[in-house]
Amino acid sequence: MSVSGLCQICESRPAQERCPNCGTLACEQHYEEGLGLCADCAAQAQPGRETDETDTYQF
Repeated sequence: MSVSGLCQICESRPAQERCPNCGTLACEQHYEEGLGLCADCAAQAQPGRETDETDTYQF
């Protein structure tokens, strides 16, 4: 998929993917290829899951 702009999660890396669930542009680090979701949606799909050391998502 062709996307342009910065990752809307970290706001520092180029976006590589667009989340099909919420439309967020995400860099490679903040896109869960296995789930096909951005880190935020992946965290909601898997409660208690942490995306990396700097971004912790608990819903």
